[in-house]
Amino acid sequence: MSEEIHPLPISSNRLVRFEDLGSRDYKECWDFQESLFQNIVDRKLAKRLDPTAEENQENHLLFVEHPHVYTLGKSGDQKHLLLNEEQLKKVNASFYPINRGGDITYHGPGQIVGYPIFDLELFFTDIHLYLRFLEEAIILTLAEYGIKAGRIDGLTGVWLDETHPIKARKIAALGVKCSRWVTLHGFAFNVHPDMQYFTNIIPCGISDKPVTSMEKELGYAPDIEEVKVKLKGHIQHLFGITFQS
Repeated sequence: MSEEIHPLPISSNRLVRFEDLGSRDYKECWDFQESLFQNIVDRKLAKRLDPTAEENQENHLLFVEHPHVYTLGKSGDQKHLLLNEEQLKKVNASFYPINRGGDITYHGPGQIVGYPIFDLELFFTDIHLYLRFLEEAIILTLAEYGIKAGRIDGLTGVWLDETHPIKARKIAALGVKCSRWVTLHGFAFNVHPDMQYFTNIIPCGISDKPVTSMEKELGYAPDIEEVKVKLKGHIQHLFGITFQS
């Protein structure tokens, strides 16, 4: 499926603080996200109760690589995790049921995990469009490496050979939460992760479509720091944001 996305004009109200957290424990990062999220929500509630209070202009974009971890969205099925507790220990992985949408996914080294904590009332109040914008940033990044990607109608994420029922494969997964139009969680983009870890789950609960990575498609592992720079630039352009230092 092809969907035309039009970038937003740059606005001085859409200020975003960017942080690359490097390698960070999943639970530690989740707690950090929640604190940023709650701060924005609290500011919005304060403004609603007191119109003279300061307007919220705070947004965040976090990039991180997690140690091996499986996360299960609130609508997911734990049967899609194919390992028991002892087996998780053997592969040095952890597991967390979390409060985003979607099913089970894997995070690990060699994967860019992005957490935009955006007040969508500063952008647009459309969660469907928000997901399409995140997908588009990844699609544009892949295009810079000669990888053609797109979407599959009815499924979130970024796909290769998306129009082919047999060859279609996922290269990026999305799962978000939105409350009071403030977003939490985000995307996982496979640059050069250990793909063996995906065999321990039914990724996103989809058993008939495999997962892939940039390394698998290109035949070499691209520099993940370079990919981050390109991805960050596309997010900035599409959402019309200004990054704060």
